[in-house]
Amino acid sequence: MNPALPLSADLFRRQDETPDAEFYQHPRFVAHIDEAAIAAVTQLYREYFRPNSALLDLMSSWISHLPADVAYSRVVGLGMNAAELRANPRLNAHVVQDLNAQPRLPFQNQEFDGAAICVSIDYLTQPVAVLRELARVLRPGAPLVITFSNRCFPSKAIAAWHALDDHGHLALVQRFLEEAGGWQPIELLDRSPAPGRSDPLYAVVARVAWPLR
Repeated sequence: MNPALPLSADLFRRQDETPDAEFYQHPRFVAHIDEAAIAAVTQLYREYFRPNSALLDLMSSWISHLPADVAYSRVVGLGMNAAELRANPRLNAHVVQDLNAQPRLPFQNQEFDGAAICVSIDYLTQPVAVLRELARVLRPGAPLVITFSNRCFPSKAIAAWHALDDHGHLALVQRFLEEAGGWQPIELLDRSPAPGRSDPLYAVVARVAWPLR
């Protein structure tokens, strides 16, 4: 597919359209990328998330990959499985919510100083709506770090993801942010730690645009 084409409904279909709550009802205490790629995610968080800031870990799980030596004032996780979220030692609070069924976030305007979506953006069937909500709950200038690799649950990834290569994925996520509005600037990064020897790691980093005066 061409990432510049209109975002039609067909692009967001999945091989498995059964309710996501059923798919995620059993916890999966596994790492979805290898150690080198996880280290690359952690380094990105170190670079973009200030110490003592309030963070939102969207589509969270049992591990958030935040730097172990950095303290944050508050980390809230939103994900699909309560057992995984309860097991995450970095979370101060958590919410169980299916963003494909309800993309509106249960948080106040400008509540967080930063947000992360780790290896999960490819499962969103309403990514523009979710990213619009993220722009609402983050403070102006706050970073959003979206990371992904070449791994996924194939049956739950959207059709557009399957149709593109890694660089196409970068362009697609950029397109989602542009369609959502309120994000400026947008960076496309290749942080793959060891090509051919570890999982690749790509990132799209965007900041909530400051309001026009």
